[in-house]
Amino acid sequence: MARVLVVDDSPTDLAAIRKMLESDGHEVVELSEGSNALETVRSTQPDCVLMDVVMPGMNGFQATRAVSKDSATQHIPVIVISSKSQDTDRLWALRQGAREYIVKPIKQADLLAKIRAVLEG
Repeated sequence: MARVLVVDDSPTDLAAIRKMLESDGHEVVELSEGSNALETVRSTQPDCVLMDVVMPGMNGFQATRAVSKDSATQHIPVIVISSKSQDTDRLWALRQGAREYIVKPIKQADLLAKIRAVLEG
C-alpha cells in the first residue's frame, strides 16, 4: 500500500494511528515534532503525510505550509489531523496546503477513506 509519515507529538495518538494504518497494509514512518517535518518528508518521500496541529516548536500549520511550498515535496499530500474542530481551523489548514482535515478522535474508516482519496488524486 502506501508509505505514510505521521507527525504527532502524542505517543498515544501515534500508536493508535500506526495500528489503524498497519492493519490496512500501510507502511508507517513516525515523527514527534513539526520542526523536522520538511527534512523527513524530503528524505523519506512518503506517499502521504498525516500532520497534527498542536505541537511544540513548529506547529502543524507551519509544517504543512513548509511541505506544500517546497518544490521537492509539494506533490506529497498532507492531511491535517487535529482536536481543533472549528471551521476556521479547517480552512486555515487548507490555505496552508493541506488536502484534507480530520478532527480527533479519529475513526479508522474516515482516516483510510481520506488517505485513499488524496492518493487517488
